[in-house]
Amino acid sequence: MDRRELAEALSGARSARIEGGGTKLAWGASVPEAEVRISTAGLSELREHNAGDLTAVIEAGVPLAAAQARFAQAGQMLALDPPLGAGDAATVGGVVATGDSGPLRHRHGTARDLVVGITVALTDGTLARAGGRVIKNVAGYDLAKLFAGSFGTLGAIVEVCVRLHPLPGATVTARGAGTDPGRVVAAARALAHEQVELQCLDVRWADGEGAVLARAAGAAPRSAAERAAGVMRDAGLDPELVEEDAALWTAQREAQRGELVVRVSGVQSQLGELLAVAEALGGEVVGRAALGLSWLRLPAEAAAVEEVRRRLAPSPCVVLDAPDAVREALDPWGPMDGALVGLMGRVKERFDPAGSLP
Repeated sequence: MDRRELAEALSGARSARIEGGGTKLAWGASVPEAEVRISTAGLSELREHNAGDLTAVIEAGVPLAAAQARFAQAGQMLALDPPLGAGDAATVGGVVATGDSGPLRHRHGTARDLVVGITVALTDGTLARAGGRVIKNVAGYDLAKLFAGSFGTLGAIVEVCVRLHPLPGATVTARGAGTDPGRVVAAARALAHEQVELQCLDVRWADGEGAVLARAAGAAPRSAAERAAGVMRDAGLDPELVEEDAALWTAQREAQRGELVVRVSGVQSQLGELLAVAEALGGEVVGRAALGLSWLRLPAEAAAVEEVRRRLAPSPCVVLDAPDAVREALDPWGPMDGALVGLMGRVKERFDPAGSLP
């Protein structure tokens, strides 16, 4: 269906669910089966690519991988690199709606930072537009930031205008490994505050071993990577420089998905406790070292999630992937501030007064 048909289907449904590539349908709280399942698959056009302005207009159903392939032909990229799911099926609209991200978040931020304009279908059948097609734009209310991470609860994303970035000429990753979590934490925190320009700065921990990964990009990335390696060495890690580094970062992204995954939104100083929790529970960690954002893969038990939340409180610990039994045994979102819940409820009522969306 086209955008007008999608809006009409949304307005005529007592209960509806919006679907993109289907790679994250289980995220969030369990909801009753919707009367209408609305797919964005028909919104599959990359409508504009303004290479000179580093912007593009993309319909919501375009697979992110397909969009990236188009941009790469012009030496550009959309700086979003979350895991794309089976068959690289994740769509641009789905990535924005779930607020998903990958290692490039360290330098380029999230969809909230990269979307400069948006068109959405609302439950009253109207199409609303905000922002524009240029990077510096203040036209209208910033619907893009509101809809990014809204999980399809306010309306359907139909189209986004995004800012692009040049593809780096080359990349080199400094990878510092060690078995002492204290040294891994020290290296990660030191690099987070070091005056060295990095494209990505990640941490990893699994089976009693950890690593810090610092990726430099650009015309001459080796010097920045060497400097990062020196910081790792000073912290007690054993660093190496990896020039063919794509596999390292693919593994980082893939580790953000699993049978049971909890996303922890904490602070840098919490990394040591996070690694200790993972070790105690037999879990694995990947995360953005400078941002306090981590993905914790756990044994598929609700008790493991409860222990993580107890030890890392008050940091939000949101369940992403999980078996049905675990999801039904606890609230995937975890404890939330009452004032925040009230505000979210008022926003939801404004955009979806009939409550037809989840």
